[in-house]
Amino acid sequence: MNLKGIVYEPRFVHLARGEQHEAAYRALNPQGLVPTLVDGNRVLTQSLAMLEYLDEVFPTPPLLPPEPGLRARARAIAGLVACDIHPLNNLRVLRFLEQELGQGPEARGRWYRHWIQEGFDALETMLGETMLGADAGAGAYCLGQGPTIADVCLIPQVYNARRFSCDLGDFPHIQAIEAHCLTIPAFRQAAPEAQADAE
Repeated sequence: MNLKGIVYEPRFVHLARGEQHEAAYRALNPQGLVPTLVDGNRVLTQSLAMLEYLDEVFPTPPLLPPEPGLRARARAIAGLVACDIHPLNNLRVLRFLEQELGQGPEARGRWYRHWIQEGFDALETMLGETMLGADAGAGAYCLGQGPTIADVCLIPQVYNARRFSCDLGDFPHIQAIEAHCLTIPAFRQAAPEAQADAE
């Protein structure tokens, strides 16, 4: 929403305090996950669905490239992050590992770093192919010369990887994209430390 200049009212759901399990929030999002987008009477869940909805309702600037092959590539990168990496490392999975399976902080950290490494290994290869021209036009972003849903999904995952002390030395393309995106106010405004009620 920051990238598109959409005026919105954020409402924070503090996961560590369990606010996602409260009845009022579950009435909006039965999964008890974040984020949830409320647009008038429409309630949307699942990040990728929300991103595509926002792109259709607010088409400028676009989050999907105009060419079908690049659109598919942007969706593939976004899916790799949102569907293959993030679900294995979100708070409810980490808590299950600790509380139900008896895994301590060291094992939880190994779990987290393993799935980041595996996902970022594949993503780094995909980004390298793009930058070599397999899909044309890579610049300072995952695809082309502007941010796409791929970048919107990637930057929070890199933030989390750093938070869990993942070694990103093998991922120069990912680091370069992150560094560039963080020069853009819209990305900086979405960072956890920039959110007024993040604590």
